[in-house]
Amino acid sequence: MGETNALFERNPILKKDTALATAAIYQSMFGLEDGTIPATFQVIYMTGWKEHPSQQKAKRRGSATVSFDDLQKQFGSNQN
Repeated sequence: MGETNALFERNPILKKDTALATAAIYQSMFGLEDGTIPATFQVIYMTGWKEHPSQQKAKRRGSATVSFDDLQKQFGSNQN
């Protein structure tokens, strides 16, 4: 779907003729007899993170006072 585009020098204008030609090609390749056009898409969600000096620092490894095993015993498992 191209919700965002990482190219800085892309042409920001999609011309009407280009859109109509693309739609006609897609219709001819994937259109059904009843005139509908099935379409699917994948949603890809990403997030990024970069450490910053103002953020809280992670505690040293092994400094936890409760184990994940103890938490699972107390609150149960989500696995069926």
